[in-house]
Amino acid sequence: MTTGSVNPRRADTRRNHERILVTAAKSLAGSGEVSFNAIAREAEVGVGTVYRHFPTPEALILAVYQREVRQLVDVVPSLLEQYAPKDAFRVWTTDHLAHYMMTKRGLADALRSATASRGELPAGAYESMVGAVATLLEANVAAGTVRPDLKPETVLRSLGGLLYLDPNGEWRRDVASLVDLLWRGMGTGRE
Repeated sequence: MTTGSVNPRRADTRRNHERILVTAAKSLAGSGEVSFNAIAREAEVGVGTVYRHFPTPEALILAVYQREVRQLVDVVPSLLEQYAPKDAFRVWTTDHLAHYMMTKRGLADALRSATASRGELPAGAYESMVGAVATLLEANVAAGTVRPDLKPETVLRSLGGLLYLDPNGEWRRDVASLVDLLWRGMGTGRE
């Protein structure tokens, strides 16, 4: 193997891992249940491969949750590069956070079951979400669009209303209303 090359077996393992997570996320969003046989079939891997990556349903559910949170967190820097801070906050809330919260009701139920047997959710996930909100707030403070005394934990908690969105209704309008209300409370009074 040359320097910088990837072992094809490892690359295949990573692809299988990702396919399993994507398939499990869809399954959890729809039914809230985990069937290793159905996930293996949909991901086009053997059921043994699913068990090798995730020995228990709880391990798979927690891995899906961590992947989803990581995606929400990892998108923040690129949004701040593409948009003004105020717009980055709105895009993140509408196109990422609201979408996640609406489509993951099944994941939420599965997480409650998984964590009942294992304890609490991984602390790093919540801290990562707080960090994403903090990054968005810091950019907006620097731009003069929000007050500097805001705590990211408070803002994240206030976004919990997104859990009540109806994915079959006028959810974009409802998100815009929630963000407008929140923005007025977060604002500097100059807007």
